[in-house]
Amino acid sequence: MDNFYMSLALENAKKGIGKVNPNPMVGSIIVKNERIVASGFHKCYGGDHAEIDAFKNAMEDVEGATMYVTLEPCSHYGKTPPCVEKIIEKKIKRVVIGTLDPNPLVSGNGVRKLIDAGIEVSVGVLEEECKRVNEIFMKYITSKKPFVIMKCAMSLDGKICTKYGESKWITGKESRSHVHKTRNMVSAIMVGVDTVIKDNPKLTCRMENGKNPIRIIVDSTLRIPLKSNVLVDEYRDKTIIATTCSANKEKVEYIQSLGAKVLIVDKKERRVNLNDLMNKLGAMNIDSILLEGGGTLNFSALNEKIIDKVQVYIAPKIIGGKLAKTPVEGVGIDKLNEAFNLKNLRVDVLDEDIFIEGYFK
Repeated sequence: MDNFYMSLALENAKKGIGKVNPNPMVGSIIVKNERIVASGFHKCYGGDHAEIDAFKNAMEDVEGATMYVTLEPCSHYGKTPPCVEKIIEKKIKRVVIGTLDPNPLVSGNGVRKLIDAGIEVSVGVLEEECKRVNEIFMKYITSKKPFVIMKCAMSLDGKICTKYGESKWITGKESRSHVHKTRNMVSAIMVGVDTVIKDNPKLTCRMENGKNPIRIIVDSTLRIPLKSNVLVDEYRDKTIIATTCSANKEKVEYIQSLGAKVLIVDKKERRVNLNDLMNKLGAMNIDSILLEGGGTLNFSALNEKIIDKVQVYIAPKIIGGKLAKTPVEGVGIDKLNEAFNLKNLRVDVLDEDIFIEGYFK
């Protein structure tokens, strides 16, 4: 039954999507005499952890019960007290853990403290599923760099627009809804300045009760028009313009007076150094980014190896035209053995569109 109860804990963990960054999503179930007597999840950053939430929701005394938790209970003082101490205090008999916490402050310590207290511990139940739920946290807590998802929407022949630049809408309604679920999940969305100049997007999350991500505009020489939506709408305080020392200082000051943030980043070949940008964004507690860039920015991001996952939406349409743009452009690769290869592919159908997701080797 361990797998069954852990699967329920995983469903609880997913309730925290978009609400706990940069903390992990964690779910918990407490079982006593083969009955579920409590469940909980981590609801918001700085709030109760899943274990504490479960204890608060308990319908009866949990002494002698088994606790299922998707991530190793914390053993250190952070924004909240250690969950391990509360588990010991509540006299839980057995703790079943999905996966160890990669956080150096926690990893293995929680398990050791539970065992030292005489509690039976099992680790690795539905481990891969538990890791996948927290793939963002798993990278961020060990590298302090954001987990980056590159999203592309294109026709069957690999075009993101017609030769005249028309792109709305290549993919269908269900695909667009799926994208907004991802926007709700991540901390930030990133595009290049050319996308802002061409489309003037809002880059918001348009789903019910969704969370608007921080908007990052990569703009090496600060070409962004001052009337762009990301600078003048009600969410402008959630806009970051990533530029370089080449930016006009007066324009920097004016943009900041509007409420947006200008982030000066190192240059690489006269452009924003994307690895330096990732370091700076990570230091700002931005744990995840949805890259919705054009072909030039996408190629640069691939070339600089900042991409972790790719999501591609393919519409059953053929556009054609050598002038119609593609998702990845730039200078491209020279040889096929230099191609950017993906692994662990997942393929789904969203209405009429094909959805492909994969990770870099």
